[in-house]
Amino acid sequence: MIEFVIHGEPASKANSRELVTLKGRPALIKSKKARGYVRSALLQIPVEYRKRIEGPVELTLRIFYASERPDLDESVVLDILQDQWVRTLDGTRVLVQAGVYRNDRQVRIKHVMHGIDRRDPRCEICIKVLQMQQVEMVDVDMNGRC
Repeated sequence: MIEFVIHGEPASKANSRELVTLKGRPALIKSKKARGYVRSALLQIPVEYRKRIEGPVELTLRIFYASERPDLDESVVLDILQDQWVRTLDGTRVLVQAGVYRNDRQVRIKHVMHGIDRRDPRCEICIKVLQMQQVEMVDVDMNGRC
């Protein structure tokens, strides 16, 4: 089991897009707030947990926002937990940072909870590796352990 905390308030990927022009074409990208959160969060993932887990995982996220205003949106957190890749000019993909797991498609069971903490917005993360055939559901509450 892997447990750690990422401090800061995750921005919603769906509700905070910016329209930009890339290579002469319009495109939607993550907002400045979302990009800032991603940069900060990637630095907060402990090196010892960047194991590039293969196979299915169970993920528990307790997301504490600074107010009631943001929608509960875990998608940016799922993104930062996976391998981070860039494309070179010749189109080759290069791994720039190992993730806790290789790809967020590995998440088979997901528990996501919304909390409020005005002084310390954060995301508490717990990841369990599942057996290939495991489908057991776990009862979790905001104060419980995963």
